[in-house]
Amino acid sequence: MRSTSLFKAALIATLCFSVPVSAWAAGENWRTRASAADEITSGDIAAEVEFGRAIAARILGRYRAYDNPAFVKYVNLVGLALARNTNRPELDFHFAILDTGEVNAYAAPGGYVFVTTGALQLMKNESELAGVLAHEIAHVAEMHVVKELNIKGADDSVMSGLAQLVGGSSESARAAFSQAVDKGLDMIFKDAYKRDDELQADSTAVILCALSGYDPSALAKYLDKTRAIKEKVLVPDTDQTHPSFDTRISRINEVIAKNGIDTAKLATRQKRFSSATKGLKPAAPQNR
Repeated sequence: MRSTSLFKAALIATLCFSVPVSAWAAGENWRTRASAADEITSGDIAAEVEFGRAIAARILGRYRAYDNPAFVKYVNLVGLALARNTNRPELDFHFAILDTGEVNAYAAPGGYVFVTTGALQLMKNESELAGVLAHEIAHVAEMHVVKELNIKGADDSVMSGLAQLVGGSSESARAAFSQAVDKGLDMIFKDAYKRDDELQADSTAVILCALSGYDPSALAKYLDKTRAIKEKVLVPDTDQTHPSFDTRISRINEVIAKNGIDTAKLATRQKRFSSATKGLKPAAPQNR
């Protein structure tokens, strides 16, 4: 996990890094389309962040973090440029790279987003990176894990009062928190998001990318490339709740068309991506 100072530096740098918002968004409140989070209290936010931090720690316990400060900063710059267009300004988003050949990306509640070196090596330009990060940011912004597990800051139920359980001295409090983290990890690692949540994340990613000046059709292109890889390890029809690649790609194209997004006028940043990833090394063996 990168240091706090690096994240702060990356946040400041996004002001100069992010590409201009395209003309299609001018004059309208398009940002409201990028997230539809319900009203939440400060206690809810604290619980979400603490819960997400515990999940992020588990993820980093499973995978080694990629050790290249310059490239990690680059991914943070792209991610923060996207995150600033959500309506979750109360969250500090953090982006990290997992040193594994697996092609994937993950998001923990509270703003913790991970992308694998395997996924990065499959990408061709910065807009594909933006699309993948935007999809994960959307899961956080839309609070999919938080809502599914009913993570709240103050409530009569033990599972809902996780903010009060963190660091609790009782064995039951620690057990309840650990069980909730296990359930959150299962959702993230086993693609256990609901069908509607997954499609909502794709729809939100389109808007986030366009607001940030990136070509959102790049996400569809990336999904098309990952289709063959993913379908080799997935058993067909075992999980009817998860949308197919065809369904997800169709949804992305539908949202682009519905919102009148002219993808030809939006950036792909292929040269900048190629320059940034020039030294990207193959994933190191995992000691698990």
